[in-house]
Amino acid sequence: MTASHDFIAFVQELFAPLGGVSLRRMFGGAGIYCRGVMFGLVVDDTIYLKADEESRKAFEAHGCGPYVYRANGKPVVMSYWQMPAELVDDADEALVWARRALGVARLAKAAVPPPSRRAALSAGRRRR
Repeated sequence: MTASHDFIAFVQELFAPLGGVSLRRMFGGAGIYCRGVMFGLVVDDTIYLKADEESRKAFEAHGCGPYVYRANGKPVVMSYWQMPAELVDDADEALVWARRALGVARLAKAAVPPPSRRAALSAGRRRR
């Protein structure tokens, strides 16, 4: 699982029109972020974009699958789907897909309630 420096630079340039795009290395690959929201992955010089039940259909229609890794010998399926290969050569269409993935990621992030400070304080007191 790797992401080459050249490919990381390419992805940065491809999605730069979104504004505020950064890539952070993780586990040999990289997360693709827009203003702090992770909407994609780069693994083995392949782009994966965040998908939900609705947008997943578009990935499936292009013959793309989800990112899967193994943990404790079992496959773990992520909600990031391989971007259609032809989009690498079509920057405008790649941005359409990236914007959709960013929207999905923002909704997913908003759906997760922030940890309660009170619960965190209570848990800290119980450990004493």
